[in-house]
Amino acid sequence: MTSHKLVMESHKHLDDTQQMMDETHFFLVPVLSFIFLILIFKLLIHKKVRNLPPSPPSLPVIGHLHLIKGPIHRVLEQLSSKYGPIMALRFGSRPVIVVTSPSAVEECFTRNDIVLANRPLLLSGKYLDYDHTTLGAVPYGRLWRDLRRITTLELFSTTRLKAYMGVRHDEAKFLVKSLFQDAGQDFERVEMRSRIQALSFNIVMRVVADKRYYGTEVADFEEAKKFRDIIRDIFEVSGASNPGDFIPFLRWIDFQGFQKRLSKLQRESDSFSQSLIEERRSKRRNSSSDEGKSKTFIDAMLSLQESEPEYYTDDIIKGNILTLLLAGTDTSSGTIEWAMSLLLNHPGELEKARAEIDEYVGQERLVQETDLPNLPYIQCIVNETLRLFPAAPLLVPHEPSEDCTIGGFDVSRGTMVLVNAWAIHRDPKVWDNPLSFKPERFEGLGNEGYRFIPFGMGRRQCPGSGLANKVVSLALASFIQCFEWERVGEELVGLSEGKGLTMPKNEALEAMCRAREKMSRVLTEL
Repeated sequence: MTSHKLVMESHKHLDDTQQMMDETHFFLVPVLSFIFLILIFKLLIHKKVRNLPPSPPSLPVIGHLHLIKGPIHRVLEQLSSKYGPIMALRFGSRPVIVVTSPSAVEECFTRNDIVLANRPLLLSGKYLDYDHTTLGAVPYGRLWRDLRRITTLELFSTTRLKAYMGVRHDEAKFLVKSLFQDAGQDFERVEMRSRIQALSFNIVMRVVADKRYYGTEVADFEEAKKFRDIIRDIFEVSGASNPGDFIPFLRWIDFQGFQKRLSKLQRESDSFSQSLIEERRSKRRNSSSDEGKSKTFIDAMLSLQESEPEYYTDDIIKGNILTLLLAGTDTSSGTIEWAMSLLLNHPGELEKARAEIDEYVGQERLVQETDLPNLPYIQCIVNETLRLFPAAPLLVPHEPSEDCTIGGFDVSRGTMVLVNAWAIHRDPKVWDNPLSFKPERFEGLGNEGYRFIPFGMGRRQCPGSGLANKVVSLALASFIQCFEWERVGEELVGLSEGKGLTMPKNEALEAMCRAREKMSRVLTEL
């Protein structure tokens, strides 16, 4: 009896459970079906409305990262030749749009200029750009506008460029003097890369902090060596790609120790930059007058800090010191090295440039910046070098702050937009005989528009293009005026590209050099 009662109660419990399941199923099935239909509907609408650019086949998780083998600007150019001037890629979880036509570039930096004014947030920006607060990395907004205004006024305005002209002339003389001491009256083999880098670094450092860290006239060799080591490591890290920027779980596990390396380098560079600030701050406090208080870029930033200490912090100043060093040194020195390599391979163009300098400047004094407007062929050589070997083959990435269209294609907010300047500069549809070194192509031309973009375009284009042009042009004119040049051997100077964001030459330039007899008196007086 008891057993039978238990069985009956068990059956009743099962019946109740079944009834509850039936009731749940009755409500759950329609709800799930409704959700499923909504998802299908949204997917269909999404596919119907969105017009995405062509894209090569991708792999799960990594997307198109497996295709990036070799210099990325070359790989992207090859893909664009197959899939079109506006191409969609996916680097891990990050959508990417690659632009390789002047018309698309014009659309990016006219109609979409404000929309594309942001930068992607990368791990290197967290450490080396002080959590994305430098001019190059900061999101578009008040801080960017203020930093842009400050750097323009204090570094790149006509007034400031004129004020620091003496610095550029001094460093050009140091470089010419060093070459004359090593080369003399007979052809000698000289290594050029380190000399050219010394020129660009010393110019920027004297403007930023009134310091020289290269050459025999260095005041503190230990401090100079520390600076050079830090800068070398920063360039090395900056030129390395970080898979964690595109595949998040690699960042979580610190794949290849990249984050640890960035953190160590940030501490070293922060300590060094802080010492520069403290030195300038101390000099300002000990100064008995206002004279010289705005002598350097650091001084200008410290003046702003006095009025808004919570806004212009030391971290803001340090981050922008590094930005100016990275953006204003390797780019200029690399362009000079490429230009000299091209001229050694094209002695006819070298002689034409020398004839121009001899005609307008003569051999009784060194060429100066004020002579450059009368040396249009020198500027043609600089432009042609930047066309073939732009210091930024891929412009600094942009990121739309909202959905937009480029060339009729839909681009989602947060997409990384890459402009392949290198590909545009070498496009046979845009340039006649694009792989040839022909400075004459720039003779008589003015604004080349969106087919010549070595310094970027739009509101976030490089503000230092004027300074860079002056440094590169003055250095080239000085080399050509003062020395005779030959290749080391009969073979042409190699033009292969090395690794790095600024596309350096793979092999450091070496050349045979001797002082021009016509310039011997001027050089001896140095």
